[in-house]
Amino acid sequence: MKWIKVTPPHIISLITIAVISVGAIRNYEMHNPEALWLIGLPVIYVLFRVLSRGVFSTVKARINVKGAVNSRNQLFNNWIIEVPFAFRTLALGMLVIVLARPQTSDSVEDMTSEGIDLVLAMDVSVSMLSKDFKPNRLEQSKEVAEAFIDQRPHDRIGIVAYEGEAFTKVPVTTDHIVVKNGIRELKTGLLEGGTAIGMGLATAVNRLRKSDAKSKVIILLTDGMNNAGQIEPIDAAQLAELNDIRIYTIGVGTIGKAYSPVAIIGNDYKYDWVDVQIDEDVLMKIAERTNGKYFRATNADKLASIYDEIDELEKTRFNVLRYQRKTEAYIPFLIIALTALLIDRALRFTVIRSIA
Repeated sequence: MKWIKVTPPHIISLITIAVISVGAIRNYEMHNPEALWLIGLPVIYVLFRVLSRGVFSTVKARINVKGAVNSRNQLFNNWIIEVPFAFRTLALGMLVIVLARPQTSDSVEDMTSEGIDLVLAMDVSVSMLSKDFKPNRLEQSKEVAEAFIDQRPHDRIGIVAYEGEAFTKVPVTTDHIVVKNGIRELKTGLLEGGTAIGMGLATAVNRLRKSDAKSKVIILLTDGMNNAGQIEPIDAAQLAELNDIRIYTIGVGTIGKAYSPVAIIGNDYKYDWVDVQIDEDVLMKIAERTNGKYFRATNADKLASIYDEIDELEKTRFNVLRYQRKTEAYIPFLIIALTALLIDRALRFTVIRSIA
């Protein structure tokens, strides 16, 4: 059959074209996708070769290769004659892909954060060593606070600690390693005893007062009632309100009694069961006045879920500019086409000479 005499080299070319075309379509965007309709041209060209070999049945060939196939092996001789034309088939398929203009498309995002400045004001009074949280309220609060910081990679965060007085442990910074190290170093006994909620809140407000961030937030955590300091919590909340600072308050402690420190003997605390007293009314008023929210954490899981809720309420906002960058990718296919044509010419005029 005449197709057996002609098509094997072309079939290899057509398979090669198909594989390369599928790869190009999957990996690139086509600027002129309508050009892909021309991908049938190589098949038409192969059919033309089959028909022309049928019409011009007298084919003379001279193979100018030392040790080449003897002319008596006519079938193989016919295949050899078609090799240059098979390269022409390949070139035709590659040129169709070139016409389609494959391109790479990179999506680039330019993100500008609106930014949140946030201060964690943490009670480190002796009562925070109560064991209704494991191992105690303070250690559990520190652990949850660290996890919260990990969820806020774009925010500037600071730490304020307070007992009977207050101080800034870590100024507002983007260096979250420093912030987390500061949290780990928090312990009771750093300041005069007592619970100065107003002082802790006022110190946190002072850290944010001159901030130019579009959102300023304080998370105030305590397990007791304001019983020390020269500033009342509501007065500190008013100062926060005047500076557009939102406050979330968290009361930490179980309902009822907790196993808490009641005295110190040497370097050790003596524990006993005492009533948990949290001034929830004041904490609610602080939050409401600044458009924040009050939470009660009665166990470790509840405390973690509170921080998760605050995280959702205070998601960092971004202005995102998206644009696409396109790069022409047709050059490799053009090189394959030109190489195939060069091989075609080289074979036709050096190794194989055919006359139809």
